[in-house]
Amino acid sequence: MSMVIQTESGASFHFGGKKHMNLSVAELVEEALRKNEAVLTHEGALRALTGPFTGRSPKDKYTVNDPSVTNFIDWGSVNQPMDPEKFEQIWTRLQSYLRDKEVYIFDGFAGADPTYRLPIRVINEYAWHNLFVRQLFIRPTEEELAGHKPEFTVVCAPGFKADPSVDGTRSETVIAVSFERKLVIIAGTQYAGEMKKSIFSVMNYLLPDQGVLPMHCSANVGKDGDVALFFGLSGTGKTTLSADPERLLIGDDEHGWSDRGVFNFEGGCYAKCIGLSREKEPQIWEAIRFGTVLENVVLDQHRKPDFHDNTLTENTRAAYPVDFIPGAVIPGVAGHPNVILFLTADAFGVLPPISKLTPEQAMYHFLSGYTSKLAGTERGVTEPEATFSTCFGAPFLPRPAHVYAEMLGKKIAEHQVDVYLVNTGWTGGPYGVGERMNLGYTRAMVRAAINRELSQVKYTVDPIFGLAMPLECPGVPAELLNPRNTWKNTDEYDQKAKELAERFHQHFAKFPDVSAAVKAAGPKL
Repeated sequence: MSMVIQTESGASFHFGGKKHMNLSVAELVEEALRKNEAVLTHEGALRALTGPFTGRSPKDKYTVNDPSVTNFIDWGSVNQPMDPEKFEQIWTRLQSYLRDKEVYIFDGFAGADPTYRLPIRVINEYAWHNLFVRQLFIRPTEEELAGHKPEFTVVCAPGFKADPSVDGTRSETVIAVSFERKLVIIAGTQYAGEMKKSIFSVMNYLLPDQGVLPMHCSANVGKDGDVALFFGLSGTGKTTLSADPERLLIGDDEHGWSDRGVFNFEGGCYAKCIGLSREKEPQIWEAIRFGTVLENVVLDQHRKPDFHDNTLTENTRAAYPVDFIPGAVIPGVAGHPNVILFLTADAFGVLPPISKLTPEQAMYHFLSGYTSKLAGTERGVTEPEATFSTCFGAPFLPRPAHVYAEMLGKKIAEHQVDVYLVNTGWTGGPYGVGERMNLGYTRAMVRAAINRELSQVKYTVDPIFGLAMPLECPGVPAELLNPRNTWKNTDEYDQKAKELAERFHQHFAKFPDVSAAVKAAGPKL
């Protein structure tokens, strides 16, 4: 029997195959196993493989150049334009492809604050993808489900291929969002993270008009209500550092900051799990159980995960509901932040493990967004690559950077927020020579910042980067706090530091209109 699904924008989906609406976790697991999409691990998690696509495909991501948005999008390599006619022809063929197929449908929300949440619908070709979105987005109550009217729809069909010669795409893979259609198309890739990040991009476009700053950050809160935000790209430690047994988790990746405080966009976590151990990350370890989706994790003959095996990818992942973390804040809403931490995985090995930023430096480093792309997070990245990702989330920001930066600057000033730069990357030398920052020491520094212990110590200023480095920190050897002391050859450190400083200046030339004070807050050449 044919079924027509109508969206808020008037787009119609015509499906003649079997439809599975809002299945439970157990039902979706059974469906994935029935269709041989995945296998169960020894403790009940569902392990799926994503084939050749083990990370996002940013070069295949498009925004439809609809008349209503054309003047508000920051067009370029991140937001590649697609003609509305091309989108419509892809959409027409995609509907034909799905017409007689079995599909799985999830209705839920993005945004834990009811004032700003976005009702969404996700339609999947794969059952395990539908389990993924069920665990990652916000699950409605029965009452909410009864009255659910999706305002944005995601259709994910990995088996459908775009035709570059006809569609004008770069490859057979396409991730395209139409704000007029209120529709996202994902095709030609099995990597589940594309669904999560597509809705994040949608929220990043919609919320600034409502006075809400969308942020690529994790967030937690102490027992006294003190909120901390952790900005950073994939692999820099957002999920790991925010999952702190001493604090309550609000969310691990995407949040909004309104006039009322911070709220999670999601209802789940998407943790990198390469090298995962019970000792270092006990909360994430315990979250991997029935209902969790593992991506590209190698299993032994008894289906026990080997989290140290990177044969398939460095970007192994675990997706689970946020309430799998003990004491998670449900719903994910809290007050205004007291502390912000910018996380950077410095592959040069020259930035301090922690430094306190002035308001001007905070704006400089937010606009810079310096970090390293870590292996596996994007297709083709096999080892750390130094990169600048504006606002620590450039791949997901449809609007110009200044829109987000100005909102952050105002909120930092209004709420008197302390801001720190934390290097979770390399020390003692660059990638290949030095070693990755000790997680235990990083946790100690982060806790000292959040607990205001670093407000009581003396600082010294780095001569090149101008960063205020604490001379002491509880639980951390003092000699590690100045990165120059960790290198065997200080001349080589100075050379690398100058090289990175030059890269900062080259990138910041993209922002000619910022104030002189913010420009002066960067490294000294």
